[in-house]
Amino acid sequence: MKTKNSTQDQVEGQFHEVKGKVKEIAGQLTDNPKLEAEGVGEKVAGKVQKKIGEIKKVLGK
Repeated sequence: MKTKNSTQDQVEGQFHEVKGKVKEIAGQLTDNPKLEAEGVGEKVAGKVQKKIGEIKKVLGK
């Protein structure tokens, strides 16, 4: 199994963070709490993945 490097984690994290924000706003605009909650969850997961990439970079992985 190939592990991701720090840059991949940071880029993917940023992508999911933006995608989650778009879903969150779309859910608000369409009064769809399920979509809004899904967006918030994806945004948080993206922030976590991005932070993991930053930590890997510091640790040299």
